[in-house]
Amino acid sequence: MRYTVDYQKYTLDFKFDARTSRGAMKSKDTYFVKVYRKGNPEVFGLGECSVLKGLSVDDREGYEQVLDNYCQQLSKLNDLQEFRKLPGLVEWPSIRFGFETAVNDLLNGGQRMVLGNAFRLAGAPLPINGLIWMGDKEFMLKQIDEKIKQGYHCIKLKIGGIAFEQECELLAHIRQQYAKEQIELRVDANGAFSPKDAMAKLEKLASFDLHSIEQPIRQGQYKEMARLCAESPLPIALDEELIGARGFTDKIQLLEKIQPQYIILKPSLLGGLRASEEWVEVCKSLEIGWWITSALEANIGLNAICQFTANYEVNMPQGLGTGQLYHNNIDSPLTVAEGSIRYDLKKEWNLEGLKI
Repeated sequence: MRYTVDYQKYTLDFKFDARTSRGAMKSKDTYFVKVYRKGNPEVFGLGECSVLKGLSVDDREGYEQVLDNYCQQLSKLNDLQEFRKLPGLVEWPSIRFGFETAVNDLLNGGQRMVLGNAFRLAGAPLPINGLIWMGDKEFMLKQIDEKIKQGYHCIKLKIGGIAFEQECELLAHIRQQYAKEQIELRVDANGAFSPKDAMAKLEKLASFDLHSIEQPIRQGQYKEMARLCAESPLPIALDEELIGARGFTDKIQLLEKIQPQYIILKPSLLGGLRASEEWVEVCKSLEIGWWITSALEANIGLNAICQFTANYEVNMPQGLGTGQLYHNNIDSPLTVAEGSIRYDLKKEWNLEGLKI
């Protein structure tokens, strides 16, 4: 074996209960992968295998056993780049993402540099949205006011968790104070609407001058989603709909069938950076907009996603501010301020909490 590959399970604790369409989350487990050449443990690459309960296709029994097995297989490779050819790995998108970023990091000198671009090398900022979690009206209003005070110009609200009328009141409250030229509003329904009432709700939401809505109905209802994308007065972005489309042909067929205005890329859920690159290529050919969002990774995975995003010329805010959600995230140079995220070259990583 030329390499040593191991992993550690790590539990991230939210600063508050993350109330989503899948229930309240107080914590989230993730896995850190470490790879280094035999005899040189000081230089190592790190990756993160992040699984979202109830959403990731690889959220199933035996995950750690599978991860252990692939770590052993990776350690036997002569060329680390050959890891993509490991049999069955495409069935485990989060593991593929973790390996991809760990390998890139090691090959770039073990400096948490997955891709050498302006974000990592020069601290160039990326615009991001402020994320508002579901909850009661007072809880959400408090978050909104805080994000605006922090300098965000784009706010994303999770909806579908309280009465629709109350959610509309929240949006009206924002618009009474801030015009669309001042604050861009996005909403994410996480499939909470039914096909029967979705159009009426979309028409109501459009009155608040929203930028877009993510996944208004549950994924897999292709005919209904295509109809909504064609008729909605509010631009629609696909999110969960993309999970499970693996090959390039699958991606083309899905987007040609539904023809959304936007798609949202989450590398941990879609099979990594190269798989996400394919989605961008398809979007370019079909003239579909896109942006990138983390899937609640810790800072190790978030760092990789930010560097990947910076490989493109992005102007619209991305969903990359999730590192602030945890009490016990890995200390990193990632810095959020004034509605953007950047890699502070004066700061260091603190990896003392890692036991691998």
